[in-house]
Amino acid sequence: MRRLVLAMAMVGMAFGAQAADMPDLPVLRGSVGGPRAVNWAGFYVGGQAAYGAITTRLPSSLNADMQSTFTPPTGSYNWQPLGSASSNNTGYGAFAGYNWQWEDAVLGIEGNYLHGAFRSYSSSTGYVYNVPAFTVASVTNSRATVSLSDYGSLRARFGWAAGCFMPYGFVGAGVGSRTIDRSVSAAPTSISPTWSADTKEKLVYGYSLGLGVDTMIVGGLFVRAEYEYQRFTADYETFIHSARVGVGYKF
Repeated sequence: MRRLVLAMAMVGMAFGAQAADMPDLPVLRGSVGGPRAVNWAGFYVGGQAAYGAITTRLPSSLNADMQSTFTPPTGSYNWQPLGSASSNNTGYGAFAGYNWQWEDAVLGIEGNYLHGAFRSYSSSTGYVYNVPAFTVASVTNSRATVSLSDYGSLRARFGWAAGCFMPYGFVGAGVGSRTIDRSVSAAPTSISPTWSADTKEKLVYGYSLGLGVDTMIVGGLFVRAEYEYQRFTADYETFIHSARVGVGYKF
């Protein structure tokens, strides 16, 4: 036992002396402790998909001009007002921008485009009853659909580099293409309505703001997740809350 302990001590002393003579080895930064540093500065492009809820505040008398041309053959019609239009929809698009980076702070400018089926619906039905039989004498239907098919915006982004993650906030302004489809109908059929349907297109302007995070995967490839709030202050106010995911590449 004494010989074994002595041999182990001698081997330990030999390894200690050899280690003392070896030069210090560099430690690979980021491989043992701390997140890997990522350079977010430069141009980038990408594609995205969105899912959101759209709401448009329509005036209750939106279809009054068409309703006034309907003359019932007998009795009367009971036109009901329209309420706010709303729906949940999806969309897709692209983005491109440029980042400047100072230490961990990242500032950027980005062009963002979304093409979608963001459509909100509102409808109302009115009845007139025969008394005392309580049978239906007439039925009216009024409907409006508000569509925002395309929206392009210019954003200012403010981010913070945290290794391969970059959380950010943004504000932007943009323009979109809005279409309003209106229609009314009644039974019994009106004697001579002037028109029963109408479509109007208009460019609307608005602003957006939100939060997101870009995550670098490998090389310049990154993925994105964000929330955006959009508001259009045209003749009829429209609000969109959407969640987006995307894939991009930084050059």
